[in-house]
This record gives sequence, structure tokens and C-alpha cells, in this order.
Amino acid sequence: MKNAQPEKSLSAQIADAIRTAIVDGRLLVGDRLPSEAELADQHGVSRATVREALKRLAAQSLIRTERGAFGGAFVNHLSYEGARAQQVTTSTLLLGMNAISFQVACEARYALERSCTALAAERRTEALLDAMRTEIETQSAPDLSDESFCASDVAFHRALVDCAGNEVLSYHLAGSVEAMQPLMNMTTFTARSRAEIIDLHRAIVTGLERRDVASVDSALATLEAYTITLGQSVLKARATR
Repeated sequence: MKNAQPEKSLSAQIADAIRTAIVDGRLLVGDRLPSEAELADQHGVSRATVREALKRLAAQSLIRTERGAFGGAFVNHLSYEGARAQQVTTSTLLLGMNAISFQVACEARYALERSCTALAAERRTEALLDAMRTEIETQSAPDLSDESFCASDVAFHRALVDCAGNEVLSYHLAGSVEAMQPLMNMTTFTARSRAEIIDLHRAIVTGLERRDVASVDSALATLEAYTITLGQSVLKARATR
């Protein structure tokens, strides 16, 4: 690497190189990274630049640092559950900063969610069905605030995704359910019919109980169409004010 490049650029390149080694399997979980001095010598940079690179990796939970005689930087064990929060944060920022349209977000979210219906119908557990029923009861409370209804809506669909019993799907769908859905909720929450949404939620639970993939998919398709139509009307009304 050329020292003429900015320090930030160099630290990013070093972080990318270490990240690639982890992804490729050249560095395994628990492996100790070379010392700061060794990394600085290897890349021809200052130790400060190396520290910045390690901070980038630590922020992504790819490495952890330990103090003491046997300390240093080690490849971290990254769980799907732990990575899910980063996925949600990234998706939320991506939607907000790039001004993704309501319809694009809605289409993506429901396409991803419907992709897990077959597995969800096959593998659903009573615990997850009970969680979904509980959210329907919560949503049915007449004095429930709009914000609480939105939160319950997210929890309901999160349970639906988890019914698939596939941690990779749950991870990838976290961005659509926990980042996209709140965005859509807050766009339409003042205009939507809670009764219609609750009826569709009940249809989803009934379909899962019966392991009826078609009925679950149909309910999600109806919910998608309703949400897109409602969102378009709300945004149109706002634009004409």
C-alpha cells in the first residue's frame, strides 16, 4: 500500500483485508490476529492506522480485543442473533438515507416475507403461534395507541418469520420486518383500518395452524395490496396539502 493515501483509506483497506481473510476461512473463530506492530509492518503503515482498522472490525463484531499477557485481537464468534441488530440498523439507514419509495420498500418486504411461508406452515410451533395470537389480542384493544399497534404489528410478523425455523431466513428478513415495516407503519398508521389488518392476521394464524400454505400466502398478498394502496393514497393526500 502507498503511504500517500489518506489514513482513513488505508485503515479501511486493512480492515477489508482482514475481513476477507475471516470470510475466506484463512482466519478462524478464536484465532489471534497479528499484533499491532506486526500488522503495521506488514502493511507499511503506522500503528494508529492499524488501531483504526481494528476499531472498524470490532464495530462490526468481527473481532474482540482482550487485555493481558495473552491478550490481543481475536476473531469473534458472530451469531445470527447478534448480527441481526446490525442488519436492522443498516436497513433502516439505507431506507432513510436513500429515500427508498414506500412501494419499493413494501414490495421488497412482502416478497421476502412470503418466501418463508411454506417453511413457516411446516415448522410452526405452538409457542410461536401463541405469540402471534397474543399480538392479535394486543392489537384488538380499543385504547391501544398507534405507536403500540405498530410495535405489535412488527412483533406479529417477526413471529411469522421465525415460524420458518431457519436462522438464515430470520437474519435476512430482519431488515425487511424490523426496519421496513416500521417505516411503512408510520406512513399509514393514521389511515389504516385496524379491523382489516387484524382479520388478515387471524387468517395468517389460521392458515399456519392448518399448515395451509396457500391461505397464508393469500392473506399476505391481500395485506400487501392493501398496504400499497393505502400508502399511495396517504402520500398523494400529503402532496396536495
